Amino acid sequence: MKRDQLEHVLRAASQIAGDPNVLILGSQSILGTFTENELPEKAHASIEVDVTFFDDYENDKSDLVDMYLGEDSQFHATFGYYAQGVNVEVATLPVGWRGRVVVLTSPATNGASGHCLEPHDLVVAKLVAGRMKDLEFADALLHAELIAPDTLVARAQMLEQPFDTRRVTDWVAGWTAKHGPGKPTASQTR
Repeated sequence: MKRDQLEHVLRAASQIAGDPNVLILGSQSILGTFTENELPEKAHASIEVDVTFFDDYENDKSDLVDMYLGEDSQFHATFGYYAQGVNVEVATLPVGWRGRVVVLTSPATNGASGHCLEPHDLVVAKLVAGRMKDLEFADALLHAELIAPDTLVARAQMLEQPFDTRRVTDWVAGWTAKHGPGKPTASQTR
């Protein structure tokens, strides 16, 4: 996905939900901080944007987005990417994440504001989820030096469940042992 495609989703989701403040969860919230030109391919390869709203306790707005912009919708068929309406509780995030969101707004969003997860908060949530695609996402951002291992560990300490904290810190420790300072990067070993 490209940033202009994310802006298109923001514009459409905001209009459908009647809410200018769209919360972007999931990997494509990285496009609030970086453009696709600054990111490794694995960090922006998804064609899905996880969308919710701050006051959508019953998921009414998210459900509308899913219906009109979701997978297999006319929107998806037309543009090749889609929005998935989700519940904000789908992500396990560090305490204080709301104060660190990156707001994406531009003339292309037509008054909508995309509240995107700060990259370290995003990666912590991905590491808690622990799916292969989430681990590859985190690995790609670390190799590109767009996030810092020590900040990931600090954010992991802000998770409410000790099991989630350990999952993140253990993965970061393993990654650092394998790829950390003094270790050759993928581009150096080719």
